[in-house]
Amino acid sequence: MKFLRLGILCLLVFAVTGLTPVKPKPKLNVLFIVADDLNCALGAYGDPLAITSNIDKLAKQGLIFNNAHVQYPLCGPSRVSFMTGLYPDQTKSKKLRLYVRQTIPDVVTIGQKFRKENYNSVRVGKIYHYHNPRDIGTAGHDDSFTWDRTVNPYGRDKMEEYKLKGLKPKLDGGTLSWLQAEGTAEEQTDGIGASETINFLQEFADSGENFFLAFGLYRPHVPFVAPKSYFDLYNVDDFSIPETSNDYLKTIPQSAAATVRSKKEQIDLDTELAKEIKHAYYATTSFMDAQIGRVLDKLKETGLDKNTIVVFTSDHGYHLGEHGHWQKQTLFDDATRVPLIFAGPGIKKNLEFVDSPVELVDLYPTIMEMVGMQTPKFVRGKSLVPYFNNSKQEVRTSALTELQVNTNNLKAQGYSIKTKRYRLSQWDRQGVVNYELYDHKFDKSELNNLAEDINYKAVKDSLINVLKFRIADANKVPLGLGRQLDDAKPWGEPARFFSKKK
Repeated sequence: MKFLRLGILCLLVFAVTGLTPVKPKPKLNVLFIVADDLNCALGAYGDPLAITSNIDKLAKQGLIFNNAHVQYPLCGPSRVSFMTGLYPDQTKSKKLRLYVRQTIPDVVTIGQKFRKENYNSVRVGKIYHYHNPRDIGTAGHDDSFTWDRTVNPYGRDKMEEYKLKGLKPKLDGGTLSWLQAEGTAEEQTDGIGASETINFLQEFADSGENFFLAFGLYRPHVPFVAPKSYFDLYNVDDFSIPETSNDYLKTIPQSAAATVRSKKEQIDLDTELAKEIKHAYYATTSFMDAQIGRVLDKLKETGLDKNTIVVFTSDHGYHLGEHGHWQKQTLFDDATRVPLIFAGPGIKKNLEFVDSPVELVDLYPTIMEMVGMQTPKFVRGKSLVPYFNNSKQEVRTSALTELQVNTNNLKAQGYSIKTKRYRLSQWDRQGVVNYELYDHKFDKSELNNLAEDINYKAVKDSLINVLKFRIADANKVPLGLGRQLDDAKPWGEPARFFSKKK
């Protein structure tokens, strides 16, 4: 009744004064697109081989962040981090199968915040961690908290796993494997996911309801699967594999060396085999790009593009032979750096790249400011909105990433910061601390460790102070977060939960 009386009063005022009522601006929607294991091998980021016309088009319509970094270069911890706006030291989630409510049960995730604000919060595909490919088609671990509705696509790629080619006889989500698939793109899991996302866009266009629609792709994560036509876009002989001498390993801390030698089957691959694998990654990336293009075309067709913010990113980067390594879990740029593109209302087109360092914890407050919502007090990221009018702004001076190493009887804690020019990484192994320092002005590949170079002593000392502050700040208990649980155990493989018969 209160709102009815207020509405009648407003109509009387307009009638008496002759003023024309001003329609309030429509609330903005969000289309949140997350790729899996995608590095910056994209046309929009200057890769000369990548065929990614749809992501490139999105980039031209919005703003590219050229120096965006994840807070943990592994699927599970990274996704928990960016969906909560918290650092891994605050989420207490640093394992692959450690889910958000196990460690911070009271947190309000991005999707949950939209639910509280009467938006439709919808997930299609992979947003939080799924064991890929095993868990394709299954429900998510935070569905009842974060989402109103969910779709778990299950495609031909999942049904034809027996056809995969790989580096080990028994394949899993951590083994390099690939397939030139038969059939159409729409039969693949991500093709089905794109079709379901398109259906939601049509539904919301018809109903006029507001939405936070998260489309999570399973590619280009292994297995690298795409219809043969996407492989045919490339000539395998056009690919080259970086060469890294084993002598290089002697120039970096043992902990760092362990990260790039953790998977024995991937070390010193035959060149022709390595090119075949890289070809499959690029083909799968082009397939992923095409599915994103279908969704973006629908967004425009429905007219929803006029009041929808599009956010595109990945959960971490990916090595394709750099440092003699494949996949993720290092503190090099190849694993920490991800594509990040914003497009839509309030974002100027064709600005220069944002070269200042930013973090994926910044997604939460940025999205909140853009849609006019209040960011929860516990969120530790910073809004990137100032960049949308001036790409030369400086919201941050460094991006922080961490990684725990526990391999081959070696345990260590690593932290790294990336500035505009430098990367400093710190490795603490049983109280013994070692460093890596790279100057991107001369060494974008991060192969020349300058930590012991006397000419860089002042730079190193300064960055060590910055890193110490960043680590301490990332360990502060966030105001209003609620419980932080340290004793949570990762979900194991199903067989581990059953005792062996005596």
